[in-house]
Amino acid sequence: MMNFGYGAMGGFGWIFMVVFWGLVIWAIAALVRGNFGNGHGCGHDHGDSVHGKDKSPLEILKERYAKGEIDKKEFEEKKKDL
Repeated sequence: MMNFGYGAMGGFGWIFMVVFWGLVIWAIAALVRGNFGNGHGCGHDHGDSVHGKDKSPLEILKERYAKGEIDKKEFEEKKKDL
């Protein structure tokens, strides 16, 4: 059969090529900026703050107790120290 010079995709193959290269360029830019995945490419941990403010020592202590890193006795001692 004769394709009249359009190839396998007909006359619309260039659209897929533009979309493909656009996605490739977007992926490279996202990797460079650090917005790909969790976005931790900028050098700081997003889990260290609550609404843009640092956690208080008491909040950190409560989290450690909730996770089971310290027992009740140690929690009460450290709470008194704070």
